[in-house]
Amino acid sequence: MQSMDFLTTVLQLLAGLFVFFVGLGLLAVIVMYVIDRTQKTHAIRRNFPVIGRFRYWFEHLGEFFRQYFFALDREEMPFNRAERSWVYRAAKNVDNTVAFGSTRDMKPVGSIMFVNCPYPTLDEDAAEPASMIIGPYCNKPFDAPSFFNISAMSYGALSTPAVQALARGARAANIWLNTGEGGLAPIHLEAGCDVVFQIGTAKYGVRDHHGSLSDDKLREVAAHEQIRMFELKLSQGAKPGKGGILPGEKVNAEIAAIRGIPEGQDSISPNRHVEVDSTEDLLDMIARIRRVTGKPVGFKAVIGAYGWLNAMCVEIHHRGIESAPDFITVDSADGGTGAAPMSLIDFMGLPIRESLPMVVDIINSHGLNERIPIIASGKLVTPAQVAWAICAGADFVNSARGFMFALGCIQAMQCNKNTCPTGITTHDPRLQGGLVPENKALRVKQYAQNMIHEVGVIAHSCGVPEPRRLRRMHCRIVGEDGRSIPLDELFPEATPPTDSNFNAATG
Repeated sequence: MQSMDFLTTVLQLLAGLFVFFVGLGLLAVIVMYVIDRTQKTHAIRRNFPVIGRFRYWFEHLGEFFRQYFFALDREEMPFNRAERSWVYRAAKNVDNTVAFGSTRDMKPVGSIMFVNCPYPTLDEDAAEPASMIIGPYCNKPFDAPSFFNISAMSYGALSTPAVQALARGARAANIWLNTGEGGLAPIHLEAGCDVVFQIGTAKYGVRDHHGSLSDDKLREVAAHEQIRMFELKLSQGAKPGKGGILPGEKVNAEIAAIRGIPEGQDSISPNRHVEVDSTEDLLDMIARIRRVTGKPVGFKAVIGAYGWLNAMCVEIHHRGIESAPDFITVDSADGGTGAAPMSLIDFMGLPIRESLPMVVDIINSHGLNERIPIIASGKLVTPAQVAWAICAGADFVNSARGFMFALGCIQAMQCNKNTCPTGITTHDPRLQGGLVPENKALRVKQYAQNMIHEVGVIAHSCGVPEPRRLRRMHCRIVGEDGRSIPLDELFPEATPPTDSNFNAATG
């Protein structure tokens, strides 16, 4: 009897709670109805009170559902499922073979294909990719061991565990890590990997109290043996003409201290180096940084206008070949970023497919190809894309988003917020907790190693012993008539000048 009374009491309590919450829900609906019907900002909510609110929720969820349920393997942007899946499998070091046949449509204009050799390179004749000296005229040249490396991603834009994983993975794979423009953090150095220090337009980490480049700060950074090179950032792929943007909610006390800026305020870099207004200024700044640090110095730029590159090469010959930048990083207009105006992301600059061969040819036409290595950067995350860049003339290839995928990025498009679900681009401790550096460092290492291996597979199929022996004749591009065109016909390689015709051309 008592148990029946207790059960009845519980049921009555549950029924009361149900009625309470239903009433509360109805009240909330009535309140939202009144708010929506009387507000004058959103037409959808005014015309369809309450129901209209779901539009924004569905619009937000659409970003996630499209990639899993609706988009085909090779149609999603900016990276399709096939590209991401290759990176995920490479990072996990699982079987990356496929069956039946290619799902890739080879007919669209611009499609890449490689020219296989009737006598491919045998395994016993294959060679390990050689290292390359960068900055032979420096006090401390860098013998770079790998042609594939981690591109610029700032601490601040990336979380602490993400940078820790990248640094540890870079050390294990013997590749370099670029700091991005956010300055040097202790976690860049703790793993012992090679580090390229990027100097952005705000000069974070090497600026004085007035925001100008500081020789003393340069010496402090260069004193770290792991700092192998300095990269002067002129522009970035996704936002040429616009400086870096780090939302204030990501500028915590540590990041503010590293960058030398106020905590909690938006970090907005100038749209260019105020000291660099000409070719002469650019070479002067490169010379200054090289003199102070004793280490190789190059620059990174998105290519749009290109006449200035010819002027730079002429000025280099006038000053002496040692005055040349020790490398040039060519970034693509379809490169990535944490935050940028859509007008720049969508419409500014030239894509790497056009700009890379152009820069290589300009440098070669002035006889500087042996002096200035070219680094390609921008949306190069699979072996075919990397092999194409090497065919086009790149000496190195950097990837940022490829390594983000290796860390577990799901392309949630939340990089400009503090809500990245994988913990890569957020400073929310709860979300960061999902990214375990030890585990992801192994994936970074395996992605790099599998990339280098598979670019080698392409090279061997083309009949050369190692990737840097690839040339434009090994690659073809589908043209408008549906037929493929050899890359060396589409972009005829420039011939280095003789002394006589160089003197005539430069006066």
